[in-house]
Amino acid sequence: MEIREDLVKGAKGAAAYLGPAVTERAVYRLVETQRLPVIRMGKTMFFRKSELDAAFRSETANG
Repeated sequence: MEIREDLVKGAKGAAAYLGPAVTERAVYRLVETQRLPVIRMGKTMFFRKSELDAAFRSETANG
């Protein structure tokens, strides 16, 4: 998979990708607490879909 196909732009995009149980604000909180990996380019945040999937798989496994 190419990197551009793996990227989601912004907290709103990440929340939409993750589904209705995750709000945009929750994404910001997870980034602030370093529980969600982010790529910053200026003021814009990008998230890798593969890392979002992995982060929530590990959160589910850890309870």
